[in-house]
Amino acid sequence: MRAFVSGSPIRLAAAVLVLALATILGALAFEHLGGYAPCPLCLQQRYAYYVTIPALGLAVWLLALGRRGFAIVLLALVAAIFFANAGFAAYHAGAEWKFWPGPDTCAAAGDALGGGGGGLLKELETTHVVRCDEPALRIFGLSLAGWNVLISLALAAGSAAAAVTARR
Repeated sequence: MRAFVSGSPIRLAAAVLVLALATILGALAFEHLGGYAPCPLCLQQRYAYYVTIPALGLAVWLLALGRRGFAIVLLALVAAIFFANAGFAAYHAGAEWKFWPGPDTCAAAGDALGGGGGGLLKELETTHVVRCDEPALRIFGLSLAGWNVLISLALAAGSAAAAVTARR
């Protein structure tokens, strides 16, 4: 761990940025190229990436300019967001393993009551329900929510390490 923390804060923050980008691009690829429709909890877990990727880019830029103060605050905030996201993903993974019930709001993807023409019955016939308590895919025994727990924890640790090294 000491070798990891003793690295350059710019390199650490950039590595976190690259891993975060790869993760969200992977999730989007599973959805749009692989045909795995995300459930509402999956979509909510993506918010952390949408917020932190620009913040990480800004932190790397600030570190490159030698403006460590605000970069440290951003990196600490990113670490906190990813730590919270890991907890949220653990909740989702636990619901998938039936350790506890998922939220009642996990329902159909799309607007079943919307005014797209064709009426409610037509919409109900074509709407596919994406359940939050059934994983669409498992890779090496873990669902995508389970992988997000591990990745979010790694991103939180990397962001915290970058903040600590920038402070030195």
